[in-house]
Amino acid sequence: MIVLGVDGMDPGFIERHWDDLPNLRKLRADGQFMRLATTMPPQSPVAWSTFITGQAPAQHGIFDFVHRNPATLEPFSSFARTGESRISVPLGPYLLPLTSPTITSLRQGVPFWKRLSDGGVHVTVIRMPTNYPPVAAGQAIAGMGVPDLSGTLGTFNYFTDDPSEYSRAVTGGTILKVQVTNGRATLHVPGPVNTLKKDHPTASADMIVDVDPDQEAARIAIGDTLTVLREGEWSGWLPLQFTLIPHLSTARGMVRVYVKQLHPRLAIYISPVNADPVSPALPLSFPTSFSRALANEIGRFSTLGIPEDTAALRNGVLDRNEFQAQASHVFEEEHRELQFALHHFSGGFLFFYFSSVDQNSHMLWGRYDAELLKVYRNVDRAIGETRAMVPDAELIVMSDHGFAAFDRAVQLNTWLCNRGFLARQTPGGSTLADADWSATEAYGIGLNGLYLNRSGREAHGIIGPGEPARALLANLQAQLLAWRDPLNGSPVVTAVEMTHAAAQNANVAPDLVVGYAPGYRASWQTALGGMGEQEIEPNTDSWLADHCINPAAVPGVLFTSRKQNLNKPALQDVTAIILKRYGLE
Repeated sequence: MIVLGVDGMDPGFIERHWDDLPNLRKLRADGQFMRLATTMPPQSPVAWSTFITGQAPAQHGIFDFVHRNPATLEPFSSFARTGESRISVPLGPYLLPLTSPTITSLRQGVPFWKRLSDGGVHVTVIRMPTNYPPVAAGQAIAGMGVPDLSGTLGTFNYFTDDPSEYSRAVTGGTILKVQVTNGRATLHVPGPVNTLKKDHPTASADMIVDVDPDQEAARIAIGDTLTVLREGEWSGWLPLQFTLIPHLSTARGMVRVYVKQLHPRLAIYISPVNADPVSPALPLSFPTSFSRALANEIGRFSTLGIPEDTAALRNGVLDRNEFQAQASHVFEEEHRELQFALHHFSGGFLFFYFSSVDQNSHMLWGRYDAELLKVYRNVDRAIGETRAMVPDAELIVMSDHGFAAFDRAVQLNTWLCNRGFLARQTPGGSTLADADWSATEAYGIGLNGLYLNRSGREAHGIIGPGEPARALLANLQAQLLAWRDPLNGSPVVTAVEMTHAAAQNANVAPDLVVGYAPGYRASWQTALGGMGEQEIEPNTDSWLADHCINPAAVPGVLFTSRKQNLNKPALQDVTAIILKRYGLE
């Protein structure tokens, strides 16, 4: 059996373009095509965790991209937790670890392929989301959730000598002012935090750029590695070495470089620093040697969990054409990885994940559909290749959710303030740090999460258990569902659900999950506990579409090469099909 997971593939988009997607059309004719119900909320880490475990979010414990610490209200990534070495010895300016740091997945439950592997099935899982660190079963490359070497889910660097620019952090990246002298600039590329030093500085690696005075070209030197790039050209993966302890300890990474401009100003984009699959500084694969074997056969490949850099487009560092060129490089790598997996497939179970439809849909949906169709057609061709190379395999093509336009940004915490559920300590406060917790009943963090300020859970909680909490939840549900956009009278929220989390997930789970109407989504500020002046604002971002809304509006897709006896299937049903195929309950 082969399962191709295509993040964000939308059934409506496919139905509008059957003639352009011949391999999906044939798969439908040979087997079947259905809409696939997604999770509440329909976020990728939530939905893929449900597929992985066959469990609802209440059991597997992933409720959003962003969770929060109830004691401090600090947001954190829901994918994994990294802990430093528990025992270390000071030596001058250094702290020498005696135990290895730990990286722990925050997802609960047993992955289905672990059950297959334990039952003797040969298993290969390539880029499964929320499989970081990868489960010790079969062969696996980790997917969504793998950080860059700086510990984020992706931070680009943009170097320029433009006099109107200055060094600063932006969402998802850093603008760095650089000086060009006699055609030469030294770019100090930030890397990992050096936890081996007592003051934990950021390690960096030098990249020397020599600009040709007459031609639109530059020579880039990293140690002994030399690369010549023309203006408008992308490099391949360039290895970087970050010194942690001179002559003793280094961390290896790699970047792609894009030469945006050379004359009259220098402007160079550098991708987030990926872990190098040849010499990984992070747990990228199981077994550890698998990422090296893959890289040795197909070349270095992106290891960041979300490899397409939408942040660079949103900040104007890359324009739309440059973003699509970068995204095309990602797809080409994924295609080579798929061909590797199919070439080595000799039975058992194979899962392979495509990120390209989802990330391109965020930036192209509804406005650049012709460009988005090219992405769908690339995936369609890969599906055809898969059937041609392994014609006897049972094939499933699935997605975790679909897509909808994102026209209006919702400031959930502002709405809570205006209705008396959240009190500000100071007028005009813009974050939860400005809240008066002695008078605050509820607050929002994450793209769909709403929390009660519960006594015994939050540090300054005031809502008691039992009837007070039930009454408040019912009131919030009713008022959210009655909320109308003053611009057009449309409902802002069309579904609100309680989580009923299992005991082990009760502290991290939101009390309510808010399902916004199509066209609406929580603002970027809301995701991190912020608030704006208006309850609803026009979305002026280049992030054009999303799926973090009422799940009924954004189902995924399910194609099967064999007809299945399913009525209104959901993600857990696909897990059940796989287990049943191998004789497991």
